[in-house]
Amino acid sequence: MSTFKFPPSITSRPVYGTLAPRSGKHHLMIADAEGAEALFDLVEKDPDLIAHAHIMYFPAADDTGYAEKLKAFSPSKLYVGPSYSAAVPRLRRILQDAHMGLQVYLAGTEGLMGQAMSEATNAGIPHTAIQTEHRGSVARRMQCVHCKGITENVVTDPFTCSHCGLNLFVRDHYSRRIAAFQGVCVDAEDPGNVPPKRELYS
Repeated sequence: MSTFKFPPSITSRPVYGTLAPRSGKHHLMIADAEGAEALFDLVEKDPDLIAHAHIMYFPAADDTGYAEKLKAFSPSKLYVGPSYSAAVPRLRRILQDAHMGLQVYLAGTEGLMGQAMSEATNAGIPHTAIQTEHRGSVARRMQCVHCKGITENVVTDPFTCSHCGLNLFVRDHYSRRIAAFQGVCVDAEDPGNVPPKRELYS
């Protein structure tokens, strides 16, 4: 079980639940890496969901058969792609063609869920029709508040902005608009005085 209990934080920080079956004719399931485990649990709760499910899955480099297991479920549609970013045009088309009452299930990393949530809400899907469940890595998608660049898969605090090179503090402040946490320079007033890096939640 690849779950992690995030400590209490500020209001803007996303809170994740557990995917639960909902009634409806159309179900869009999006997951990456170990997020597949949450989909397995969801289908186990209600096997009838799979006949009406459109699954988009993005395996980790060391995928341990999750994609094959999803395929074995015989969903209505299954897309296994190299990355979420490569699949954004496909997702936008799916959301554009969506019927009223679509239920959306997001599982896996915070970066995946945040970006997919943003696309879904921008397409007019109500928050009440979108569920999330975190599984796997606690790496964050971070935006530098100084240069506005995005650094993916941040696992240490502080970290170095991949765009401007500043040393940034990992904050819990989250922007739903860009689906990223915010990073602020740690040594702006005392250049070079950077605390030792530590792993997130260590």
